[in-house]
Amino acid sequence: MRKGLLFIISGPAGSGKGTVVNRLLSAHPELKLSISATTRQPRPGEVDGVHYYYISKDEFEERIASGKMLEYTTYSGNYYGTPEKEVRQALENGQDIILEIEVDGAMQIKERIEGAVAIMLTPPNSQVLEARLRGRGTETDEVIKWRLARAKEEVKLLPKYDYLVINEDNRSDECAQMVYSIILAEHQKSIHNRSIIEKFI
Repeated sequence: MRKGLLFIISGPAGSGKGTVVNRLLSAHPELKLSISATTRQPRPGEVDGVHYYYISKDEFEERIASGKMLEYTTYSGNYYGTPEKEVRQALENGQDIILEIEVDGAMQIKERIEGAVAIMLTPPNSQVLEARLRGRGTETDEVIKWRLARAKEEVKLLPKYDYLVINEDNRSDECAQMVYSIILAEHQKSIHNRSIIEKFI
């Protein structure tokens, strides 16, 4: 049985990665979305083990200390991260994993999971990104300026990614299909098919 592969999808706020991931999973249910752990409280309608694993701060910090988190970060006073056990078990069982995380976490996982494939999603340019952020109508000018500055820093990490996928306006389905093409291509790489040699010798 083939081993599963881990695909990291990240990009600046406004890149549309959430929508693309949802389209990808809807079209290809054989893929599995990794569930993150967090110390924040569930919001109305959120379910433990579906949206997040909700754990205490003490438990999260114990997992960090014992190396049980593939990556983690803090935001608004809460921890967010990827539990290692669930991901490695799924990969061993031949399951392809989709991990939608920020660039900092992506770099942590690239160091810990051999063969992890990092895909960055971006809008065509910064002007489109700003238009998307302003189009939400949910953030102040100050927050938008911060997100744009943050996006510039994130895109600087592009050379450390394996792939870049441009998410054009109103083309989320095409973008999701492009990501799926990368998944198919990765499975054909010789490095992931060494067992084939045994059939010829």
